Amino acid sequence: MAESNFVDYVKIYCRSGKGGRGSSHFRREKYIPKGGPDGGDGGRGGHVYIRANGNYWTLLHLRYERHIMATAGQGGSGKRSTGADGEDRTIEVPVGTVVYDAETGEFIMDLNRDGQVEMLLKGGRGGKGNTHFKTATNQAPRYAQPGEPAQERTVILQLKMLADVGLVGLPNAGKSTLLSVLTAAKPKIANYPFTTLEPNLGMVQYRDNRSFVMADIPGIIEGASEGKGLGLRFLRHIERNALLLFMIPADTEHIAQEYQLLLSELTKYNAELADKRKVLAITKCDLIDQELQELLRAELPEGLPVIFISAVAHMGLVELKDLLWKELNRETKHQVESIVHKAMDIKSLEWDDDWDDAPEIEEDEEYDEEDWGEDTDIEIDWDEEP
Repeated sequence: MAESNFVDYVKIYCRSGKGGRGSSHFRREKYIPKGGPDGGDGGRGGHVYIRANGNYWTLLHLRYERHIMATAGQGGSGKRSTGADGEDRTIEVPVGTVVYDAETGEFIMDLNRDGQVEMLLKGGRGGKGNTHFKTATNQAPRYAQPGEPAQERTVILQLKMLADVGLVGLPNAGKSTLLSVLTAAKPKIANYPFTTLEPNLGMVQYRDNRSFVMADIPGIIEGASEGKGLGLRFLRHIERNALLLFMIPADTEHIAQEYQLLLSELTKYNAELADKRKVLAITKCDLIDQELQELLRAELPEGLPVIFISAVAHMGLVELKDLLWKELNRETKHQVESIVHKAMDIKSLEWDDDWDDAPEIEEDEEYDEEDWGEDTDIEIDWDEEP
């Protein structure tokens, strides 16, 4: 990850603005020595929003901005002048970002639509000026409400990539090779396990100017759902895929067992993945003949669409795109909104560098909930200067 611009999870500290204090001002003008209370209200603190922006594809821009803080509201002043509201802060994230609480792992929100805006933290209300506490028995209140305190929260932003087709397979199954042949993506390809260290996206061109998005994630190994290999970190990118393309090399000794292994790891991570549309592609078929293909087909699970391809020899790729397009446009196409997000296991995440401590909140007068309750009469001496 240190050599890449792809960042799919970050931890940031967010804080809204505290509300401005109400004013306990009295009107004092020429010939009007006792004009009565005219203190204005304090302004509200700034909110913290999160907005899904289709122009972003990674969380890299937030990796070096760990503290997102809105400004506080200004205090009220005389002549019933209300203080200025604090400035809101908006966090721009890629479409498909999920927000979790960094302390508990609790799911907070999912931003899966371009332009979607959600409030993460609400700014504090501004305090009321002494004008609001004027009564028949208390005509000169010398107190006002303090502003509500700021809200603060440390959150984890986790990106789950949006793609139509997700490639699933063990290391060296030919996923990156297929992506490089079908799309303009240029993933790293080499003959050793875990060549792919980060997800790759590519646009597959189809007939009549139609297209769909294909995603390649690092290879899955047995135990990936428990944290082995790279699978646990990148399995979440499969959750949003409408169709899963399982890829198994033709020279595998037991193809059916390997398919069940891959399916088992996915369902252990998220049981909902078992309900997705699935297609099985037997890769590297330039190494076997037609007769052996028929023998392999008889061993595979029934009801599962199977196709024999070779990305290197460009064999069966047109038929593969036809099959993927057909499966993508079925009535049972996966809907992003149906994803059920589980709480995050905080211990499973590793941070590349030390986490900065949250900045301290500036000390202010202590906020008391009773200050926002019923008013209390206070006797006042008019001869006393305010």
